Amino acid sequence: MCQMFSILRSFVWMKLCVLGCLLASCGSGKQDWLTPTSTGRPYELLVVADSGLWNRPAGRALFEVLDEDMPGLPQAERAFRLMYASPRHFDAILKLVRNILVVQVDSIGYAQASWAYAEDVYAFPQAILAIQAPDEVSFVRFVQQHRADILDYFTQAERQRRITWLAENHNRHIGKLAEEMFGCTVWIPAELASYKTGKDFLWAGNNGASVDENFVMYAFPYTDADVFTKSAFIHKRDSVMKANMLGAREGMYMVTDSLLTDVRPITVQGQPAWEARGLWRVLGDFMGGPFVSHVRVDEVNRRIVASEVFVYAPGHLKRNLVRQLEASLYTLMLPGAGQTDTIEIKDMNIK
Repeated sequence: MCQMFSILRSFVWMKLCVLGCLLASCGSGKQDWLTPTSTGRPYELLVVADSGLWNRPAGRALFEVLDEDMPGLPQAERAFRLMYASPRHFDAILKLVRNILVVQVDSIGYAQASWAYAEDVYAFPQAILAIQAPDEVSFVRFVQQHRADILDYFTQAERQRRITWLAENHNRHIGKLAEEMFGCTVWIPAELASYKTGKDFLWAGNNGASVDENFVMYAFPYTDADVFTKSAFIHKRDSVMKANMLGAREGMYMVTDSLLTDVRPITVQGQPAWEARGLWRVLGDFMGGPFVSHVRVDEVNRRIVASEVFVYAPGHLKRNLVRQLEASLYTLMLPGAGQTDTIEIKDMNIK
């Protein structure tokens, strides 16, 4: 063991564990002038693990978790672009990567499988997750049991970075329209400058030639909880889009691909919400692409507020396009909720 891990690497990993415990649930959100800027593109993830472990079943189990496809896209795209380094090569340059997952298997150092996580240890912004276990069998079991949480940790870190960016780069005019029409505040990218309104309906988009990004918001009375079903959501969405999102010719309008749409309960701003993620198409045309919708209850006005982003980008990868737009949905504040300068998303259950 001593030959495998140098004193320097042991010190680095100890620092990770200590800082992970201290910073497990918080981060400053601000960059210290001594802290360098992190490197890498959104949804890139560096795994630091012993090369022997990485090539054995333990490493393959972790790879299978991290190598999942992002749901709701027309073509298969991995949720993260993975990179790998052994502890021996985890140098000053690699420590600047924005997302890092460290594997620590040591029968002496750890009595049971667990994790520690930290923010902005070597760079800003940065998310580091260390998975620790006494042996490879318990490591595999832990990874398989917490596969969703592992992915969510880095997904939410990327989302929070985008929300921080939106705080300074959102379209204030569209935000004002949303407040006037729905009593809600929302941050959408500044480049979504084109818009149109209808009855309880707002659309904003960038009208891009090759990458068309869109935000939609609509509301309707809340009658009962049946609205939070897949069939009810698709029925309502299709009726709203048929009235507001028309194609190039008569009889063309946006519809939902019901077979490729999944729904699930989530939490947004500490309140329950319903997420729908899937594909849309234009009836009678060849247009289509991915969408993400949030359905939430406006208790003040006894109505449902639905917000959605969708993309039309033929010939382009769509993972990052959807994820970056999707962050706007998490900024939506319903009537009666206080808007803050910085919106913090804390859905993680990691302790």
